[in-house]
Amino acid sequence: MPTANEIRQQFIDFFCQKHGHTFVPSSPVVPFDDPTLLFTNAGMNQFKDVFLGTGTRPFKRAANTQKCIRAGGKHNDLDDVGKDTYHHTFFEMLGNWSFGDYFKREAIRWAWELLTDVWKIDKSRLHVTVFEGDPANGVPRDDEAAGFWQTEAGVAPSNIHFFGKKDNFWEMGETGPCGPCTEIHYDRTPDGSGGKLVNQGRPDVIEIWNLVFIQYNRNADQSLTPLPAQHVDTGMGFERITAVLQGKNSNYDTDVFTPIFAAIQEVCKAPPYGGKLDDLKDTAYRVIADHIRTLTFAITDGGVPSNEKRGYVLRSVLRRAVRYGWQQFGMTTPFLHKLVLPVVENFGNAFPELRKDLVRLRIVLMDEESSFLGTIDRGLKLFRAAADEARKNNGIISGKRAFDLHTEQGIFIDIVEQMAAEERLQVDRAGYEKLFGEFKEVSAKDRKKIVISAMAGQLPKTDDIAKYAFTQRYENTLEQLWPDARLSVTKPLSNQVVGWVKDNAVIDTGEIASGEHVALLLRETSFYGEQGGQVGDTGVIATESGEFEVTDTQKLGETVLHVGYVLRDTIRVQDFVEAYPYPRRRIEIQLHHTATHLMNLALRQVLGAHVEQKGSLVDDTKTRFDFSHDKQITPDELSQIEDIVNSHIGADLQVTALIMPLAKAKEIAGVRAVFGEKYPDPVRVVMIGPNQPHLMTPDYSAEFCGGTHVRRTGTIGPFKIASQESVAKGVRRITAVAGRTALAELQSRSDTIDALAAKLQCQPSELPSRLEVLQEELKKLQAQAKKGAAADLSGIVDRLLNEATTVSDAKVVVGIVPAAGAEAIRAQVDRIRSKVGRSVVIFGWDDEGKPGLLVGVTDDLVKAGLHAGKLVGEAAKIVEGKGGGNPTLAQAGGKNAAKLGDAIAHAAESVRQTLTKV
Repeated sequence: MPTANEIRQQFIDFFCQKHGHTFVPSSPVVPFDDPTLLFTNAGMNQFKDVFLGTGTRPFKRAANTQKCIRAGGKHNDLDDVGKDTYHHTFFEMLGNWSFGDYFKREAIRWAWELLTDVWKIDKSRLHVTVFEGDPANGVPRDDEAAGFWQTEAGVAPSNIHFFGKKDNFWEMGETGPCGPCTEIHYDRTPDGSGGKLVNQGRPDVIEIWNLVFIQYNRNADQSLTPLPAQHVDTGMGFERITAVLQGKNSNYDTDVFTPIFAAIQEVCKAPPYGGKLDDLKDTAYRVIADHIRTLTFAITDGGVPSNEKRGYVLRSVLRRAVRYGWQQFGMTTPFLHKLVLPVVENFGNAFPELRKDLVRLRIVLMDEESSFLGTIDRGLKLFRAAADEARKNNGIISGKRAFDLHTEQGIFIDIVEQMAAEERLQVDRAGYEKLFGEFKEVSAKDRKKIVISAMAGQLPKTDDIAKYAFTQRYENTLEQLWPDARLSVTKPLSNQVVGWVKDNAVIDTGEIASGEHVALLLRETSFYGEQGGQVGDTGVIATESGEFEVTDTQKLGETVLHVGYVLRDTIRVQDFVEAYPYPRRRIEIQLHHTATHLMNLALRQVLGAHVEQKGSLVDDTKTRFDFSHDKQITPDELSQIEDIVNSHIGADLQVTALIMPLAKAKEIAGVRAVFGEKYPDPVRVVMIGPNQPHLMTPDYSAEFCGGTHVRRTGTIGPFKIASQESVAKGVRRITAVAGRTALAELQSRSDTIDALAAKLQCQPSELPSRLEVLQEELKKLQAQAKKGAAADLSGIVDRLLNEATTVSDAKVVVGIVPAAGAEAIRAQVDRIRSKVGRSVVIFGWDDEGKPGLLVGVTDDLVKAGLHAGKLVGEAAKIVEGKGGGNPTLAQAGGKNAAKLGDAIAHAAESVRQTLTKV
């Protein structure tokens, strides 16, 4: 019986050694270069540009095993994990591709050869499905593929089945490359009679391989556009074929998972795995094993748990696993980070990047686990209360309960639904969505863009080498330009219009009139198309009669798209034009870009070699740089980073860009590349300092970069870090400014310091010591105020006690008291309860705009149905806070002191309603 690792290698060898395919390593499972995807969800993702016709490769055939995650987005298997034997959020996709080379005949013949000749699978147990056609989209039935299954593979007609687009038309996402597919299913039924179970979601007959014939692009309006060339994209589930070849009925019984199960049993002191689908402990095994694979691969490839987009999915995956560990195995302390090593040991040979930074990976997991474990106990108790309530209410957990569990306890809606299903309950998802939609802060897009996925017609190649000539021509003219300068440049590039893109179609005839919004196409251009974190140029393209305002420049494959509007008259194909990028803006962008490279170098020198770029945005006003670092940067470290950057600027170092073979470029000392980014071969390298690769040392900056830069660092001017913040767990962001923007920032800070010094009547250099004195004086005043408040407290409490109402023989003492400190106020609550016996005390106070609440309930009233924790929790929501405690004493804080009276009144009314029923 072959091992999983042997099966993976046999597949690769079959296509690469026997059928002339090129082995291409798996791309990262976090696709930073494709904003349309949360995660890499198929092997074809890294070849998407080839299918679209916007990119090429130096080979026509490829094969590999691709790391994939399907959790969120169009393809989402998260809800199925643990419930069956074959769904996973992380999986490997064994695949072979043809880029305009072979098509259906060869793909079908070779698939059958591998399965039946090499792996010796019983032919009678293989069923194939074929696309039955889609008249609404004008796609015919795939009789061609059905014919090849008979002539090339000898499959019996009874084993060929036709299905609709739900099963046999493959699409990567809401838009993008797509086409009909033919799937291969394996029949596990004892007597081999499972033909009627194909595509019925039954593990007895399971899909193992999907051969996709990429012929179309799905447009934003859901129409289909034929692609320039036909391609083959196949994907075989590694875990599923391993189960078949190892004679297992469950993927989880193979050596893909058994080492992880062994680790779970040891770490969690769990009972042995039994393989049952109706046993929650066995479900927990499957969920935890699946999810630790997803987390290990995703975090290794740059993903970070957070509250947005793919980070949200990773956080949800982690919390699902922690929840199962807590409820089924009693794991009340972090444990997932202890399961990383068996994953790495099992998959490290195939994916060596897993061994790259184990310490960081485990720290991220442990931090996330610890954070969730701080709230999970209370969250699960609240869920049980919600479930009990739902059983009395048609079996539906209210949207409000689900919303509170998410926003207050960190139990995401999908986990709430999962737990509800285990209790045979449902969740009011619509009610939750309404409340959460109101809760979320929605940010508007900052600029309008034409978004192009694919189009009818062929995009022409644009010669954009002049974007670098712009740098050399204009970098020294900054002082001669005024802020709204537009045409103050020397003779611009002159060439012709070759067409434009409108409504995802390439148009190469006719004209566009004033006011039309299109993406203009030129034969050559000096405009920089947005890529690599650098924004696109803006400017003007003028003809003899017309003028076009460029509001954004984008790069798609080898084409530059000048996005904007016709300002006046008309623009025609073949018109000769003069292209004017706005020079001031371009110069400001490029000096910020060069400053970014220097800051990247300084960050590693000050913070350590672990710093990896996670994203960047360079425009004319700032550089925004995201990088891996797990704690706040100290003021001293920020100062050191600024000093290093400014020292390189002051040295007026030469900036040199060279085009080199990728392999040679990687040998440059200290050269940097963005993890997960795809680079061309040859690649452009930007070096700051020495102008020859062999002279470079790690003390200087060298990066793979296609952006524009100043020619010497002295052009940059001053550099200043404006802010730092946390973006996600283990990722920080620095925003910095350079040049004129930095001068303005420094002037603003200087003005503030001068104004503060004048107000305090001291020299600017004396401000730190003067502020320390003021802080000490303020502390003394605050202490005196609290003493005064404490002195007044007893008298005010006595007055409130005298004014208290009696409800059902219980004193209800309510009011606002001085902010004398929580300990002093609790002492007064105890004094009242011991003095009058049967009582409820509700106190509120305002501590410099921060409201506080304290509720005390005597034991006899707790038995009557009152609960201090619930009373204070409901009141806290009114002051925009949260809190809780035990049934007899509970405390809360908030943000809105103006609502303090309303909060106390609400609590008092709740007490009155409860006691009147006693």
